[in-house]
Amino acid sequence: MEKPQQKRFAFCLWTQFCKKIAKWEPLFIFTFLTALTAVLFHSGCSLTRTVSTLSTPTRHERKIPAEYDLTEHRDQKILVLVNQPAYLNAQVNLRYYLTEEVNKNLIKKLKIPPEYLVTYDGVSEFRSNQSNFSLLSPVEVGKALDANIVLLVMVEDYQLNEMPEANYYQGFLNTQTVLFETAAGRKLWPESEKSKSIKVGFEVEHRGREIAVKRLVAACAHCTVRYFYDCPGDKFKIADDKSGAGWQDWDK
Repeated sequence: MEKPQQKRFAFCLWTQFCKKIAKWEPLFIFTFLTALTAVLFHSGCSLTRTVSTLSTPTRHERKIPAEYDLTEHRDQKILVLVNQPAYLNAQVNLRYYLTEEVNKNLIKKLKIPPEYLVTYDGVSEFRSNQSNFSLLSPVEVGKALDANIVLLVMVEDYQLNEMPEANYYQGFLNTQTVLFETAAGRKLWPESEKSKSIKVGFEVEHRGREIAVKRLVAACAHCTVRYFYDCPGDKFKIADDKSGAGWQDWDK
């Protein structure tokens, strides 16, 4: 059917419909129009709800803003310096695990190129060759290793207790973290505190000692690095995070 014929056909149908409506009783017309209005209103509300749902960001899309945006330093060398006091009853490789895990998080979440991160071996060799290493400031260590940024992680408390059940462990790790710039020798983060306290732990880990240590370290690294980029809302808080007030409800 050609377009002019289609228009004439549609006009005829509309004319016949209008003639039929004119013969209806006023009450029937009112009922019909009321029902039609209700259908259109309901469809409009459903559409509005659908559009509203689609436009509302998910927890993953909602970002927790970085306290300090370390992604702006992707082209600068970064040193992760983990200090562990001699009096602390912690296994020797805790420093290694923490350094490696924080570096992995910086690479994965902040897209820091691996070549811009000082390796643990580089730090370890420098520490071994310096008899006065404990007297050096983080900025001095950073300058010696040609780093522009130093992320200092100070282990403050570490507990890994074996439970009566074989290979079951209860763990806790507390660190204090500070970010420095070596060129100006100044602290970049945190602004309002001397350092950022990171506390992680769990009541029970049944997969053995090594897995328990790695679990503590992974949680600590995540809770440290999350402050340096716009973290997805559903990734910011984790079950093993014990930092801050109200942490008991964070995983609920």
